[in-house]
Amino acid sequence: MKDNNRYWDCLDQAMEAEHGGRTDEALAWLDEALKAHPEGAEAHNSRGQILWDEGKVEEALAEFELAIKADPKLVLAHLNRAELLIEEFGAYDEAIAHCDRLLAGEGELPRLDRSNEGEVYYLKSKALFYQDELDGSLFLVRRAMKAAGELGVFRAFEGQVLFEMGRFEESRRQLERAVSLEPEAPHSLYYLGLVLERLGEAEESGRAFARAAAVDADLYPIPMSIPEEAFERAAHTALEDLPRSIREEAERVPLLIEDFPSEDLIEHEDVSPHILGIFIGVPRTEAAATDQPRDLDRIILFKRNLEKACRDEQELVEEIRRTVTHEVGHYLGLDEDDLERLGIA
Repeated sequence: MKDNNRYWDCLDQAMEAEHGGRTDEALAWLDEALKAHPEGAEAHNSRGQILWDEGKVEEALAEFELAIKADPKLVLAHLNRAELLIEEFGAYDEAIAHCDRLLAGEGELPRLDRSNEGEVYYLKSKALFYQDELDGSLFLVRRAMKAAGELGVFRAFEGQVLFEMGRFEESRRQLERAVSLEPEAPHSLYYLGLVLERLGEAEESGRAFARAAAVDADLYPIPMSIPEEAFERAAHTALEDLPRSIREEAERVPLLIEDFPSEDLIEHEDVSPHILGIFIGVPRTEAAATDQPRDLDRIILFKRNLEKACRDEQELVEEIRRTVTHEVGHYLGLDEDDLERLGIA
């Protein structure tokens, strides 16, 4: 038998405890709420949100699904489940299918208002983005803004997708707009720093990175940098440390260092602007079957991208080693399992 008054009182207490950072107390109040109303969808959803924040993603997913089972029209539980599938499980197809069902309003599912419709389009856009379906992702994030209006998070994501497509001037415009809408959003500021850096505006880029770090230095630290000579030394040391038989083969291909992948490379090789390194050419295992000149083969390391992937010089040197090994493997026609077997992955 459910006790509605007790249920809502416990939910209020849980919300107050959560806002105060007392998550154990909040979970205890939610347990009390579920004793008063065992099928309380709101309590299950709140438990899911707290458990997700604590990194207990399997338990969080179970709570969101219990919330949906208890009340199929609780929109927030659906949105939480879809986002969790995308961000924590990489279950993009499942999340897209869930979004499509919500948009269609199938069966007992809720009728979405314009705001929630926009959120669903945004989540579907993110799932496509992670699957490298950039055209579809761009279309859907713009659809989200048509439905829900111009939100900073939507505009920033549009800028992020355009950045990934190598459309840097367009990306800049959207990210500047996102920052004007939400001046303290670190993700928008960081991506604005990235695109300004790509456009050669180092001073403006540095300011954007600094503003992002001032809000959240753990997630958005100011990018590190080392002298070119030190970077080159680390790259050549990585080559020298390879087993002799592999090193002798690797010395046949030039090792180049550039700041970023060029726009031409992004467009024609279909690579991400964030890529750390690349082998361009024909793998040794396929060389006999092609007429392509071997003097076009090359390995390129992207200095600024590698620096952004690391917190300090020691970590950077190790990442350079991994990237050189990985790209030499591509040149030799070796996959990750081959590199593992050779003990150089």
